[in-house]
Amino acid sequence: MGKDVVEAYPETAALFQQADAVLQNGFSDVCFNGPAERLTDTSYCQPALFTHGLALLAALQKERPGFQFHACAGLSLGEFTAHTAAGHFHFTDGLKLVAERGRLMQEACLQTKGGMISLIGASPGQAQELAAAVGLEVANYNCPGQIVLSGPLDLIPLAMAKGKELGLKRALPLNVAGAYHSVLMQSAQAGLKPHIDAVPIQTSSVAVYANVTGKQVKAPEEIRDTLLRQVTGSVRWEQCVEELITDGATLLIEIGPGKVLTGMCKRIHKEMPCLSIGNVEDLKGALHEIK
Repeated sequence: MGKDVVEAYPETAALFQQADAVLQNGFSDVCFNGPAERLTDTSYCQPALFTHGLALLAALQKERPGFQFHACAGLSLGEFTAHTAAGHFHFTDGLKLVAERGRLMQEACLQTKGGMISLIGASPGQAQELAAAVGLEVANYNCPGQIVLSGPLDLIPLAMAKGKELGLKRALPLNVAGAYHSVLMQSAQAGLKPHIDAVPIQTSSVAVYANVTGKQVKAPEEIRDTLLRQVTGSVRWEQCVEELITDGATLLIEIGPGKVLTGMCKRIHKEMPCLSIGNVEDLKGALHEIK
């Protein structure tokens, strides 16, 4: 993960080197060489997603020195990447927050028995009705027809049965370690607060859209508040994308592994041009569409 970027753009190696110095856990070696089981561990996975995304952005800016973006958004962990890309956080400060967030969330998962379930074809109203009926919370409003509930693991089968009663297309339990973006993450939220309160935040002309509100956040205290609330709050990704488009976005570029967000964006607004850059090959293919 990220090895092709560093090989093609040696200047991006500095980000992985900084991450090694901060994390002190052989981070780059695990990213580049695996094993996959270790990379997917929270202590590596969340910092890897953060660093990889910013390395790809640096590679894009190397290829297009005049490239400018006017707004950012990121889903869940990606919101920290978005703030760093926008210039609100220094890379190492953002990385420390991401690493601490991952550690605290993993602790919360071990202390609670939580799960998540994806509702396919559900409207927001149906999702909220189902959540209230069984005692779960809405974790993610991802895109039309894809909403995720979160909460105690033993309520997931009940939610599946209730979903059938409501006539939902499908209700699929997710293979996750815990109930993210729910009240079961309260201990992680409390533990993260002093770290978010202490991190230096710079102002920037680049707009960032907060998961918990779907709106732009600019002032440092507003950024701190929305990032902290996100740990237990609903991710309103569909609203973030709609607001980006309403505010004048003409091209959306997903930077990071996979094409999940691109798929969601296409369901939110079919006519909006979207590019996905997850590796060097993707970057090379996208350059002709990026001025």
